[in-house]
Amino acid sequence: MGNKIAVVGEKESVLGFKAVGFAVFETAAPQEAEETVRRLAKEGYGIIFITEQALAPILPILNDYKDRRIPAIIPIPGRQGTMGLGMTSVRQSVERAVGADILFRD
Repeated sequence: MGNKIAVVGEKESVLGFKAVGFAVFETAAPQEAEETVRRLAKEGYGIIFITEQALAPILPILNDYKDRRIPAIIPIPGRQGTMGLGMTSVRQSVERAVGADILFRD
């Protein structure tokens, strides 16, 4: 359990991941993306890549899984490019673990 990898997002951003053997789940609406992530978590997916465009409207879902070992929910840029959500997520995780923002100090 936990060795399955999924990619969630808009069709044009995720279709290419089928070629490398990932399970691909196309979503068009925020509710659909949230339901898909929750279902994949229950089904034992270890890693869920989600496009930033699909994640942005449902960003609080990261809080539901942040303290669990599985699944790792990882934001990836969509076809439109990055929105910075992935780096923000890394920053928050490091700050939570270390107690300070050591990556982006001015």
